[in-house]
Amino acid sequence: MIDPETPSAETPDISPVAPAKPPKKKRGCLRWLLLFGLISIGGTIFYVNYWLFHPIGEGPAGPTVASTAFEETWTERPVVLLGFGDSIIAGYGASPGKSVFQRLVNNPEDEFREMLGISLSAVLPNLSENNVALSGSTSLEHLDILIPKVPEYSEDVFGIVIATIGGNDVIHMYGRTPPREGAMYGTTVEQARPWFKNFEVRLNTILDEIASRFPGGHQVFLADIYDPTDGIGDTRNAGLPAWPEGIKVLNAYNEIIRRTCKQRDDTTLITMHTEFMGHGIHSRQFWRSFYHEDDPGYWYWDNLEDPNDRGYDALRRLFLNAMSEVLPEQLKTPTEKN
Repeated sequence: MIDPETPSAETPDISPVAPAKPPKKKRGCLRWLLLFGLISIGGTIFYVNYWLFHPIGEGPAGPTVASTAFEETWTERPVVLLGFGDSIIAGYGASPGKSVFQRLVNNPEDEFREMLGISLSAVLPNLSENNVALSGSTSLEHLDILIPKVPEYSEDVFGIVIATIGGNDVIHMYGRTPPREGAMYGTTVEQARPWFKNFEVRLNTILDEIASRFPGGHQVFLADIYDPTDGIGDTRNAGLPAWPEGIKVLNAYNEIIRRTCKQRDDTTLITMHTEFMGHGIHSRQFWRSFYHEDDPGYWYWDNLEDPNDRGYDALRRLFLNAMSEVLPEQLKTPTEKN
């Protein structure tokens, strides 16, 4: 007879056994893998959010325009608004009625409340318009193709000219061809020096030719060139080939534009470069000095070269502010000036 309390050789041992712990080295590796995974996920989210994600924002963009400057007529004489230059003045990428040229003439139907009644039509009852700007054109083509399209106006007409000149000289052909004059992408400053000199001569020739079309007087409002990389020059993040001296080339062109405006009484600088700084591909990067906490919106269209609707809004405000400072006095008759 078998004693039930006596263990049998055939009875299995069912007493609980503590689970084996993984070696300390293996536990350490798991912790590091987990930490690395969390850092990778966090880094990816951070990169997508602050480098790849470009929210446009909503509402008005750019500087305030004082409505008081548009409450009284500037002149009864005939005035023509001439658009000249590249795709920015042509309005490439803008919604219907919202290009900078169109917004200068008339307010769009869904105009912001603070801009209602602020346009050239409100102060120039005899305003006409002529936009000869050509998308994709360079300064060489402005002289050869666009200038012949500007008619000679009669002496009773005053010309208001808005222009963007030179931006395509800098960015074409996006690194797809070796750099050359009029398509300098990828060039060094040293290689481009003769092209800079030619551009300064060409720019003044263009402005002289425009002046000759307005014997009754005119004023050119010429914008400098903005930088979608926000002054950083990391063109690869913009989807373009690396260009180590790209910022220096852009700055050289802008120096020529600014110097030309300073030297000519008939040309007023529009500081588009400054106004758009911080609204390019790094607009959400709050640690940058150019960050706009009040409006970190992205002001460029899908092609990176042209403004979106908010960018065009900001640009027309720059033009209107400059015009309201310069034109009312210029448009006075000799009797009114005395």
